Amino acid sequence: MAVAKLKELLEREKVKYVSISHSTAYTAQEIAASAHITGKEIAKTVMVKLDGRMAMAVLPATLMVEFDRLREATGAAKAALAGEEDFERLFPECQTGAMPPFGNLYGMEVFVDRTLAEDEEIAFNAGTHAELIRMAYRDFERLAQPKVIAFAEPPQTA
Repeated sequence: MAVAKLKELLEREKVKYVSISHSTAYTAQEIAASAHITGKEIAKTVMVKLDGRMAMAVLPATLMVEFDRLREATGAAKAALAGEEDFERLFPECQTGAMPPFGNLYGMEVFVDRTLAEDEEIAFNAGTHAELIRMAYRDFERLAQPKVIAFAEPPQTA
């Protein structure tokens, strides 16, 4: 099981959640379509470097990280997208890019965009590209203890 650590936490804390299997999908929007969930409810985890340290930026699948806003909101001098080579070894039990948004389980900060914090429920990758976990946002917030800030924006259209 790719996310045994997470599921153990959810069970220990008596959190109600649903595990959703779906056809293999890699982007947050593909996952939303495959699992029949709106993109706004899919919490995508974007790995970022803030002054060289790894952190998670968690936001609705329909939005993008705006790095200047992230930098300002976190007080970092530099904010950048992390490459897969920077983080894949940090999540050995997860498929690359499918890590759940619980950075606290891996010793890193979690930043959630305020728009995601408005949702009653969120769904996120459960360590594979074919499984989601859906749970109440308030339970996620209690367990992951993210810092809620504003850093997301709609994608730019050409």
